[in-house]
Amino acid sequence: MTTTDPLAAPILFRALSDGGSGGKRVAVFLQGGDEQARAAASGAPLNVFVQAADPTGLRLRVFTPTREKGTSDSVAIAALSAVQAQAGLLDVVEVTQGDPEAGGEVQSAQLCGGEWVLRQGLATAREVQVDLSPVGLAGRGAWVGSTGRPNLIVEVPTLATLEAFTPDDAAIGAVNRATDTTGLVLYTLGGPGRVDVSFRAFGPLKGFTEDAASSNMLACLIGVLGGRGQLPGDANLLRAAQRRPGQPARLTAQFAPLRDGVEVWVGGLAAPDAPN
Repeated sequence: MTTTDPLAAPILFRALSDGGSGGKRVAVFLQGGDEQARAAASGAPLNVFVQAADPTGLRLRVFTPTREKGTSDSVAIAALSAVQAQAGLLDVVEVTQGDPEAGGEVQSAQLCGGEWVLRQGLATAREVQVDLSPVGLAGRGAWVGSTGRPNLIVEVPTLATLEAFTPDDAAIGAVNRATDTTGLVLYTLGGPGRVDVSFRAFGPLKGFTEDAASSNMLACLIGVLGGRGQLPGDANLLRAAQRRPGQPARLTAQFAPLRDGVEVWVGGLAAPDAPN
C-alpha cells in the first residue's frame, strides 16, 4: 500500500485578500524538492517552498508555474501563516527568499494582531514636476516615493475617480521614464470598510499592467503620505485597500515617522483557500 506524504501536498492560501477572492492565491509546500514541476502542477500562480524552518525564521524559494520568481512578500506572508499554524514561530523572525547559492534576500517579519508584516525599510518622499496629461491626470500634483525602488505617486479626488481610471501601459511607462521611476501609484484617502487609504498600483516597466497586492508600492505611498502630512495622527497603524478591478486586496502597514522619512512594515492576513 502506498502512502502520501502530507508535507508534499500544497496548502492553498489567499494572501492579502479583503475576505473574498481578491489578493493573491499562493500554494505553500512545507517540503522542498522538484520545485518547478510541483509548481507547474499546483494550479496556483504563486508557489512557495519552505526549504528550512525553525522558531526564528524561514528559508523560502518562490516559483511561478514556469520559472523561479526570486522574492514575493505575498508568498512570504502565506508561508509564515502556514508554518505558524503547523509548528509555531517567534513573534519576530527572519525570512530568507531566493536561491541559497546566491545567499538569498533576508527580510525581518513580525506578528502584529494576528497578521504578519514585513519590513520595507525607510520610505522617503519628494515632490516632482511632470506632465501627467498622457495618462489622463492633467493638473494633478506628483510625488516620488521610494524605499530604494522609486514609484510615482499621484492623489485623485475620490474613490470613484480611482476605480474609473483605465491604465495605458505605453503612457505610464513614458511618464515613469520621464521621472526616473519604476511604477505608478494612484490613491485617495479613505475607502470601503473604514480603511485609511485606497490605491491602485501600475508597473509596465516592471512587467505587469496592474498589481493586485503590492507591499512595496504601498510602502512608497506611505512615505508620500508622511511627506504630505496625510498619515493618521493618532496611531502608528494604517489600513489600506488595493483596488485592482475584480481582485481587491486589504493590506496593513505599521509606520514610524522619522526625520528623514517613514519606517514602514507592510503585510496582512493570509487565509486558507479552497482548491479550484
